[in-house]
Amino acid sequence: MLATPPTDAQAPRAFLQFAGGAPANVAVAAARLGADSHFAGMLGNDMFGDFLHESFVQAGVATDAIVRTGAARTALAFVALDARGERSFSFYRPPAADLLFRESDFVDACFQGGGAFHVCSNSMTEPAIAEATRAGMRRATAAGVLVSLDLNLRPALWPAGVDPLPTLWEALALAELVKLSREELDYLAAPLGGGSEGARAVRERLFAARTRLLVVTDGGGPMRWYTAGDHGELSGFEVTVRDTTAAGDAFVAGLLVHIGEQGGHGAGFAAFVEDRAGIEAAIRHGAAVGALAVTRHGAFAAMPTADEVQRLLRHPDALAC
Repeated sequence: MLATPPTDAQAPRAFLQFAGGAPANVAVAAARLGADSHFAGMLGNDMFGDFLHESFVQAGVATDAIVRTGAARTALAFVALDARGERSFSFYRPPAADLLFRESDFVDACFQGGGAFHVCSNSMTEPAIAEATRAGMRRATAAGVLVSLDLNLRPALWPAGVDPLPTLWEALALAELVKLSREELDYLAAPLGGGSEGARAVRERLFAARTRLLVVTDGGGPMRWYTAGDHGELSGFEVTVRDTTAAGDAFVAGLLVHIGEQGGHGAGFAAFVEDRAGIEAAIRHGAAVGALAVTRHGAFAAMPTADEVQRLLRHPDALAC
């Protein structure tokens, strides 16, 4: 539910209905880019669940892995924007239908075709759904599918008094591709000494597990990437920002789609991460998708087409401020 600017000082704040949700945004963005995209999750048997389901269909996302329930309602997120398009969230969850998804709800299509299986920490805020998420990651690995994790940490979603770190690290240990914001890297680094030393300790812990590629974004700042033996930095695109909602999800979708197009999903990922030029081309593709998304309002509604992305890559000054 996205806040709209009031028509005058006395008017009450109004909210418009937009379809969104972090991994769902990735699924929709990937479909808009031409990928064969499926979403796995649970929706309530309510008007918002119907709206999300219809929105997936309209976006070209396969719904064969979606489960419906009458046991809880679809979660809501209310989003307000400041003058720069930066967002703040108010979540109505739990209880919510998505938290009731279990490992037994996965369908085989989630782990076929040698593609990518993407998750974020929003499905880790309670023990049962966290285990379902990790089970999906393990099944994807066993099937030879690339496992991708965008931490996408939303502290307001976690129960009061619960330290997310142990759960986050359990999931991070299962991911081959990890995307963090700079703030999330700082959060993970703080208990490990903080600053550059803490960040180095985070990278070492990731690469000692299953991670082969780490990408760190910083809003409009440079993007940094790391493998076990190399690292680099790239600048993004200058655009007029209207709404930063789902920017990171758009970036991840662009990154994953490009990696897949270059044969980097599944068993091909090991070779992909040895190709510096290929990594940077994939990150630049992700940055173009994210840049276009922030020029529009909404989440699903903001995702660009492949043609729009290619035009921006060919003419990077086209959307400059």
